[in-house]
Amino acid sequence: MTTYLDCNATTPMAPEVAEIVSKYMLEEYGNAGSRTHEFGVRAKQATEIARQQVADVIGAEKSEVVFTSGATESNNIAILGLQSWACSQGKKHIITTKIEHKAVLEPVEQLEKEGFDVTYLDCDESGIISKESLANALRSDTFLVSIMHVNNETGSIQDILGYCEVLENHTAYFHVDAAQGFGKYSDPLKNDRIDMISVSGHKLYGPKGIGALIVKRRGFKKVPLKPLMFGGGQERGLRPGTLPVALIAGLGTACSLADKNSEIWSQHCQSLKDEALSALAEIGIEVNGQKTAPHVLNFSIPEVNSEAAMVALKGIAAVSNGSACTSSSYTPSHVLSAMGFDEERIDNAIRMSWCYQTKELPLAEMIEKLKQYL
Repeated sequence: MTTYLDCNATTPMAPEVAEIVSKYMLEEYGNAGSRTHEFGVRAKQATEIARQQVADVIGAEKSEVVFTSGATESNNIAILGLQSWACSQGKKHIITTKIEHKAVLEPVEQLEKEGFDVTYLDCDESGIISKESLANALRSDTFLVSIMHVNNETGSIQDILGYCEVLENHTAYFHVDAAQGFGKYSDPLKNDRIDMISVSGHKLYGPKGIGALIVKRRGFKKVPLKPLMFGGGQERGLRPGTLPVALIAGLGTACSLADKNSEIWSQHCQSLKDEALSALAEIGIEVNGQKTAPHVLNFSIPEVNSEAAMVALKGIAAVSNGSACTSSSYTPSHVLSAMGFDEERIDNAIRMSWCYQTKELPLAEMIEKLKQYL
């Protein structure tokens, strides 16, 4: 039986989440916008419970949670939603990084095409963006800084608290794409200097098609976001559309489970990682990235192409050679390229990612197969 090791692409759904999603699909199927009967009232109650559960992960206010279809939509709202305000203020400078997910890079590129000035921060082989590079890039007309929490390809945990320190006396809005870290390594996300946080349900043992944008207030001031879609006025007018109650209830349950169990889950994932690093040393792997999350290991095997490795591991382990969102293209990883690796090391890179549901890694079988290519 193949062991699933592609949790950065999507996690298995927690059984408790599947149960509540099924309940609100088959039994409590009311529309949360229908206030004239008990079906709608119960649906509305379910969404508000879930809103609180999402907020509780980082100590936010329930009213600061906006439900979306996932982190990609959340990122688009956070970035493109500031366009009108930025133009009105005469501020057209954005700071992001070269290692962001395409769901951040592409909306930023869209603004760049429309005349905005963008600074893309570099990193070194560590895969970490230095807080000094952010400090050096800040300008008086910088209105947005968007830096991810945990890199989806390498698992490198970025210095969120360091960036908050740098931004303490600057007015720029700070957006964090936390798709890979929310609910797993949430402590840095509790910092009040962060203005917007993107959340993805299916990276957190929840259903696909649901996420959130947490939009914090500065004192009594809201982030001046404009909606990208119109019609219906749901989610305080920022994200219209009938609320998918079942998915929202599932996301809430996933967040509640993660909030209670993240430390235990992290310890389990780290123990699997320690075993993997020890065993894979036998075949001379080169680890890509530093300060990486316990559930991620990106490595290259000298002279073994990742495509060949994945074929060899078929039936043993489901692994990846990059982001699932760009797997249809065969361009080299922009993340590993930004880290300065040569073409061969990038071509040989494999990403393994697991979760609390992963009981063990099939390391002996993997190594036996991979040795055939050495």
